[in-house]
Amino acid sequence: MLNRPIAIAPMLGWTDRHCRYFLRLLTRHALLYTEMVTTGAVLRGDRERLLAYDPAEHPLALQLGGSDPVELARCARIAADWGYDEVNLNVGCPSDRVQSGRFGACLMAEPDAVAECVAAMRAVVNLPVTVKTRIGIDGRDSYEELADFVRRVAAGGCSIFVVHARKAWLSGLSPKENREIPPLRYEVVHRIKQDFPELTVVLNGGLITLEQVAEQLRRVDGAMIGRAAYENPYLLAEVDRRFFGASTPPPGRHEVVRALLPYLEKQLQTGTPLHCMTRPILGLFQGMPGARAWRRTLSERACRRGAGLEVVEAALEWVAEIDRESQPVGATPGGDAGWATRA
Repeated sequence: MLNRPIAIAPMLGWTDRHCRYFLRLLTRHALLYTEMVTTGAVLRGDRERLLAYDPAEHPLALQLGGSDPVELARCARIAADWGYDEVNLNVGCPSDRVQSGRFGACLMAEPDAVAECVAAMRAVVNLPVTVKTRIGIDGRDSYEELADFVRRVAAGGCSIFVVHARKAWLSGLSPKENREIPPLRYEVVHRIKQDFPELTVVLNGGLITLEQVAEQLRRVDGAMIGRAAYENPYLLAEVDRRFFGASTPPPGRHEVVRALLPYLEKQLQTGTPLHCMTRPILGLFQGMPGARAWRRTLSERACRRGAGLEVVEAALEWVAEIDRESQPVGATPGGDAGWATRA
């Protein structure tokens, strides 16, 4: 994980390039991931649309979905050519669509195949090749089976495992239910780290506060923050100072929005609709006065034909007015003094 203890989880429909640019305004050091991209899409699709990113997004990992070693090796080489910092193989997604393509969590039943895929990718690139997995699937959820999976895949050359601390049900549960219903079993991930001390083990699943993250880092090498990064993104503003030794204070929420405006303007000029870029910022003022008005303004107006920066500026001004009324004496108008510690 490039010696970076904090990562933001890849999530389909969320971690696109616009979301990642926004998240990078909150944390300069946490590792970011793309959405999962299938090998077929990389090899035969629109690579500019699928793989392009802003240089500010580094460090950035490309997550691949696939099970053919030759195709994965070709994709890994493409990832290196595009300047990605890591290639991650998805062995954790439980959706029916993913299973039908023989990749994702169903590959936990084929550890030797996963090891072959890792070996093929490592043979052609110098980038870290990592695996994101679950602790088990269906009835195959004993610790012994997970340890055997890790052992075999590690033999293929993988030294970094991102482990979602839930099992996956390949039938009967939706992807959303698979993120919520199977119980979290952090102790299983802790045991993997204990039994495989030479490996880098990153824990994923259910972490919603930085206190929880800090607690897990006492037992494993890294922590991956998932939905909390999207529901309450300002949580990430303290990551650099708390986990990477940054000495500068975190940016205020309003400062983040203003820093985002030039990017939005540039993308609007290329024809990107505003609503495609505003969903990641809806939760920025979570817990703050005016958060509902911020969300409502963006949700209702960003999708209108021709919507531009004036929509974001109007939403920001509405929140700023309430914020000014709520700030302690001596706070800078429009700033975030007094609120950062409550994020």
